[in-house]
Amino acid sequence: MNTEAVNALVGKNPSLKAAKAKLEAMEPGAYVIHRSWGFGQIQRYDEGNQKLIIDFDNKKGHPMDPAFCLTTMDVLPANHLLVRKETESKHIAELIEKDPAQLVVESLQAYPNNATTAIDLELTLAQAVGEEKFKRWWSSAKKAIAKDPRIAIPAKKTECYVLREIPVSAEDEILESFSGTRSARRRIQLAEQLVNAAEKGESKTDLSAILTGVAESVKDSNQLDAAERLYGAAVRDDLARLANVDPTTLEPSQASLIANARDLPAIAEKIPVQFQSRFLELVQATHPIEARDIVFSLLKTSQGKFTTECINFLVEQGHTEELAAVLKRWQTEQNLRAPVLLWIVKNRHSKKFAKLLNDMITPRLLNAIFFAIDYEALQSASARRIPLGDILSEDTELIGDLLSTADPETARDLANTLMLNQGFEELTKKSLLARFIKIFPSIQSLVASDAEGKEEQLLVSRESYERKREEYESIVSRKIPENSRAIAVAREHGDLKENSEYKMAKQDQQVLMAQKALLERDLGRARITDFKDATADQISAGSVVDVKSATTGHVTRYTILGAWDSDPDNHIIAYKTPLGLALLSKRIGDQVKVKIGSSEDSYTVTGISRYADQPAKAK
Repeated sequence: MNTEAVNALVGKNPSLKAAKAKLEAMEPGAYVIHRSWGFGQIQRYDEGNQKLIIDFDNKKGHPMDPAFCLTTMDVLPANHLLVRKETESKHIAELIEKDPAQLVVESLQAYPNNATTAIDLELTLAQAVGEEKFKRWWSSAKKAIAKDPRIAIPAKKTECYVLREIPVSAEDEILESFSGTRSARRRIQLAEQLVNAAEKGESKTDLSAILTGVAESVKDSNQLDAAERLYGAAVRDDLARLANVDPTTLEPSQASLIANARDLPAIAEKIPVQFQSRFLELVQATHPIEARDIVFSLLKTSQGKFTTECINFLVEQGHTEELAAVLKRWQTEQNLRAPVLLWIVKNRHSKKFAKLLNDMITPRLLNAIFFAIDYEALQSASARRIPLGDILSEDTELIGDLLSTADPETARDLANTLMLNQGFEELTKKSLLARFIKIFPSIQSLVASDAEGKEEQLLVSRESYERKREEYESIVSRKIPENSRAIAVAREHGDLKENSEYKMAKQDQQVLMAQKALLERDLGRARITDFKDATADQISAGSVVDVKSATTGHVTRYTILGAWDSDPDNHIIAYKTPLGLALLSKRIGDQVKVKIGSSEDSYTVTGISRYADQPAKAK
């Protein structure tokens, strides 16, 4: 914006005086970043309307109030990465592909003091690289950036990347950080980085001082839990070997920490991935007799890669037959947890594990998978992804493999289980159901009946809708989680065949899931009405009707309302009741016959009025 235009704005709104410099920077051709609309370029200033005309990626020629732009938009300097992507596209594309460290260096040069937060830098880089490619690119780029002596890397995302005036090697930076911290956890992390560098032949540091510091942290620090102390001891021993020090002279030893541990599953849950196989070797060395049983207990509650490590350990130790028997028992007892199920389906075609898994690829396993997905969905308050559900969707052959020995009745039961499952969106359910139908076409009737049910809407009052919705919320947010916890507690009581608490909890679960499914279906069909569309000429939902009984001669007034509004004591009936359905569309003078149970009577319509016209007290 030119000075004249800026002065005109300030004259109109004196509070903008302090922002004159920023307004003057909003000139045609300048590149900007907007909080909502992202990267753009100012095209011109419309003086008549006092609007900036800006081209954003998805909003061309967008008019904006300059005063509003002050708080929502920043003008970018010419050397900003996003600007250079437009003006020097070939150079930036080359840096993205071949020299990510230099890309970060040049990005930092555009910021005051050559520094910006990790959050801001990553957002900018993501826009330059492309959102779809960024995650994989950044994972690789960070390794190159970490080795660049010109760049100081923050420990947290809220801290800053800094372009150093004097380059410092990654190793010197680690040593400086090690000397500057008293945190035992941080020292162990830094020592591990030095070990990795030394093992690659990239370290020239005398490791003795580092070894002393880590040994002290492992021995004396009260900051570490059992898993951290054990891993710290492992890093310490690796350092000792590199420093030509005998690890057996250092206390506490890894073996003693394992031997004296009270809760091995809790330790296993926290140890780093790269230490998991060594952890199992330590268990074998310190508990030679009980090792097999210990690893079985670890497998039962394992997560991620540790599940694979436990299974590999048991197979390599010659326990394949025992493992097969245990997996089948867990399946029977419904104790197969999601990580183990995930490992089974991923390895079902492996020749190495054929003997172990061939007999498990059955419809029963699919039922266990549905149960685990449902359980995880109910336990989680958030909408986080469920890996077992993802693989069921992504592996197009999995359902076919699991249903290969199923009969039509079993397949139909499993399809019904799928439709009631909490872990899938409706679109995903339909996609998975299509795979069932491909193998068992008769299951198509499930889709037909579901569609049929959805076609018919239910007219309901707002009050009755809110009651139903509150009932649904109570089941989903309170009753089902309580039932899930009851199942989990009962499951831990032992043999499920004789476990009455578990059976009762499972029965309750079936009832709750059926109630939830029915309420979901009904709420999805509901159309809220105030009944003002009713007329006094013809009976409909929202009519007040006088009918004369042919048997008694008595005249009774009925109010016909929504599907969930029945109150027989006050002569309020739902339009879906036998009498309600019989009366619909009738006019004064029409006769109807209604059979309720064993009783049948004839009625003559003697009067029709509108519920909406009734006095408030009458309602």
